[in-house]
Parts: sequence; structure tokens; C-alpha cells
Amino acid sequence: MIENRSLDKVYSALATLPFFEGVLREDVRLEPLGSLTNTSYKVTVGGDDYMLRLPGEGTGEYIDRGTEEHNARLAAGVGINAPVLYFDPADGTMVSGYVEGETMDAAWLRRHPETLVRAARTLRRVHSLGRDFEYRFDVSGMIERYLELLHRRGVRLPDVYIRIEREAGKVSQALAAAPMPLLPCHNDPWPANFIDTGSRMYLVDWEFSGMNDPFWDLGDFSVETSLSPAQDRTMMEAYRGGAAPPALYSRLELYKVMSDLLWSLWSLVEHANGNPADDFAAYAQERFGRCQERIDSPGFGRHLKVVRNGRRSTFRKVAPRRHETTDGRAIR
Repeated sequence: MIENRSLDKVYSALATLPFFEGVLREDVRLEPLGSLTNTSYKVTVGGDDYMLRLPGEGTGEYIDRGTEEHNARLAAGVGINAPVLYFDPADGTMVSGYVEGETMDAAWLRRHPETLVRAARTLRRVHSLGRDFEYRFDVSGMIERYLELLHRRGVRLPDVYIRIEREAGKVSQALAAAPMPLLPCHNDPWPANFIDTGSRMYLVDWEFSGMNDPFWDLGDFSVETSLSPAQDRTMMEAYRGGAAPPALYSRLELYKVMSDLLWSLWSLVEHANGNPADDFAAYAQERFGRCQERIDSPGFGRHLKVVRNGRRSTFRKVAPRRHETTDGRAIR
């Protein structure tokens, strides 16, 4: 059920979009779609379905909409993202084609290894686009940006953050000691951003996209999907097309630490912005706690050492150069 106030806001937005010029209110059917930070609707007009995305309050402070448009259109051009039909880079309002399919969740991906394989291959397609994205998604820079936003809002960080920050610095140093080539990355591969039509796996929501170490995507996807070590192995082997050396699993583990840290701070920003979509304060605490557990785990020091001392040859050429379908076949 959509509140009348929300309906008026959506219809007002539709009336301003050239894409829907001349469409009468009574000819439009709306269905709200799940979203944590933005407001999204399935819009049906004359038998055709679209997705309308209205940007969330405060998201412009940490998302460059012009960059998002460029990267989203690039991904759509090779069939990974839904077709982008209209985009206003001034405020982030977007209309895209509606993808009719199964929206993934963590439990489904864990129960269905064949779908997990297809998701991993979709990430590989992103990383092997062959063209650069705009923007450099720098994890340390993003952390600093969120800290600045929290400071401006007078938000007090939990006591555990001091120790986490110190250990995260060691992670950043280790990763910088054995850098990987920067590739186009989605940077927010939350399970619900994957839509499976049966014949194709789409990846939507390109707000955070940019050039990055591809292992950020893999580590973040593993965290968001709560993959077990065996499921990590399934993901990694599907992504690489074969066995992965142990050093890459250490890299994966370090990015899991950074994933929990970054999205903990993001959650606090959403809480400070008054986002009613979730209990972001509790979510932040959960992720801070998990980040501390990863740091306290017996293998953390070993992963730091392995990555820090790793040779570049160990990490080279993770993603293939050619484009591929989600089932691994090459496309020309």
C-alpha cells in the first residue's frame, strides 16, 4: 500500500520526466520495490513496465550521480545492467527497463551453488568489460568521507572503532604492498542487486561503481551473502575458471574486514540521516562486531603477512580479457 503523500510525490516526478510526457495519472500503475536508501517503483504504462528510482535523502553527499550514469549505461550496453532509459545527473532520478526475474537473496545463493556460480561469473563479466569506469572507488577514501559526515552530524563512534581503525590501517598497508590492476567494479554486490531471469543474470544499482581492486567485489559479495569457506571456494573457482592460489584467499579475507568496516560507517550515516528503511544503528553495531571478530581470528595476522609479502605475479590476470556470458561462454 502506497501512502497518498508518496503517490503525489511519484506522480509529480513522473510529470516532470520527458520520458512520460503526455501520460495521464489514471493510465499509470505503481508497485513499490524494496530499497534501503532510495525510493523505487515498478511503473506500468500501457502494458510496458519500467523502474523509477528517486534518490534518497542525503545520498548526494557521497554519490556522484554523473559518474553513476556513465557507468550504469556502460554496463547496460553489454547486457549486465538493465537498460537505462532516462537519467537526470543533477538529482539522480532514473528510469530503466524493468527486469522481470528472481531477485536474489543470501539464503538462495547459499542453497543453490549453480546460482552462486552464475553470480560469480557475472562479477567476472563486470571486471572484464574492457573499458574504464569513471571514478576511483578508494576504500580508505570512502571511510574518511563517512567519518567526515559523521563528525559534522556529531555522531559518536563506538569504543571498538579505535582498535578496528588501527588494524584496518594494517590491512590497507598490506593490500597496497601487493597491488592488483584496477578494473571496473560494481562495489556494492549485495545479493538483492542480482536479478536472475533464468537466461541471464543482471546486476543493478551502480551508485558506488568505479575502478577498484576486483577482490573488493568478491570479498564484499562473500560478506553480504554470508558464504562459508567451501562456498568461497565455489565462488573463487567459478570466477577464475579453476583453482585459486592460497594467497588470493588471504586477499579475500582482508577485504572482508574492510567491507564490514566501510558499511558499518555507511550505516551510521544512514541512521544520522533519519533513514526509516531499517534499524541502521543496530546494523552498524552488528557489522562492527563482526569486523572485530575477523580481526581477532587466529588467521588474521597470517593473511596480513601472506598478502604483504605476496609477489605481483601471484595476483596478476585474475579477470579474463574477453567478454563472457553468465554461463561462462565467450561472446564476440
